[in-house]
Amino acid sequence: MVWAAPAAADTIKIGASLSVTGPASFLGDPEAKTLEMYVEKLNAEGGVNGKQLELIVYDDSADANKARTFATRLVEDDEVVAVVGGSTTGTTMAMIPVFEDAGIPFISLAGAVVVIDPVKEFTFKTPHTDRMACEKIFADMQAKGLAKIGMISGTGGFGKSMREQCLEVVGNYGIEIVADETYGPSDSDMTPQLTNIKNAAGVQAVINPGFGQGPAIVTRNYKQLGIEVPLYQSHGVASKSFIDLAGDAAEGVRLPASALLVADKLPDSDPQKAVVTGYKSMYEEKTGLPVSTFGGHAYDGLMILVEAMKRAGSEDPKAIRDEIEKTSGFMGTAGVVNMSPEDHMGLDLTAFRMLEIRGGDWTLAE
Repeated sequence: MVWAAPAAADTIKIGASLSVTGPASFLGDPEAKTLEMYVEKLNAEGGVNGKQLELIVYDDSADANKARTFATRLVEDDEVVAVVGGSTTGTTMAMIPVFEDAGIPFISLAGAVVVIDPVKEFTFKTPHTDRMACEKIFADMQAKGLAKIGMISGTGGFGKSMREQCLEVVGNYGIEIVADETYGPSDSDMTPQLTNIKNAAGVQAVINPGFGQGPAIVTRNYKQLGIEVPLYQSHGVASKSFIDLAGDAAEGVRLPASALLVADKLPDSDPQKAVVTGYKSMYEEKTGLPVSTFGGHAYDGLMILVEAMKRAGSEDPKAIRDEIEKTSGFMGTAGVVNMSPEDHMGLDLTAFRMLEIRGGDWTLAE
């Protein structure tokens, strides 16, 4: 267990299983810090429905078996009324059956569309899906007249899912994939696959579905091979650690991500600016670390849950679930959320910004 507020009779217990350590710590660490920070803030302001929130966090280290064990513990031992967590697609998918069987609302922080498609009664999510990332990237390529592309994908849960989603929607944009390569989670050199892509006839751009260290290695190898065509990454790399790992090679990389990464660069007229600058300044002030979109997903999940609990006026998990599903016009770090019985995420493509890395920082892409 990472952290729990002092137990008391008049508390509302909420839980999380996050990948705070291990290969996905760049996701789970900012998520855990965000939940702790905002639960403390909410409690200082009087809590929810007159009660203090008690947050119980477990660290699953991105291990699906551990995550499932912690999910069972949260339900049976801790008796939580709701869960915000699941840093990765793999851990999320392992936990879903536990929460569905128990009737506990679960707001996942994972990227793949499989989390909420097909719709499951008690499962929701806050990040944009991998399918949306494909669509945003292909729309950008189409606008630039890029019709023949290469793809290099990670074989982990997120990379595998996003590759499948990209293959499904690419035809809608008049784009042809002329090279399709993959790499494993522990691979440390992607030059053979990238050489195949470089040598494929007519390649005009490359897309890399994946997260973790893989995309940084791809980016460095890409530069080493002197590949000149544009490189697109997914929202799975939307944290400063990607830029740090990829170094100078990240220059010019384009990716879809939330407005949070360019909070200070948004015009004052942008309706999202107040939310993202507010979260960014509090996170950076409290932690001394640069903000990432992943912590933002946890902020959105917690606030959607809190608003639903207030509307429900109840700690009954089913009543909370029903109110989460009715979330409408919620302005989060990821965009405007409008959920429905058919949509347990509630974001559309306008929630994504196309970014480009310039001078070691995020900029709004031209």
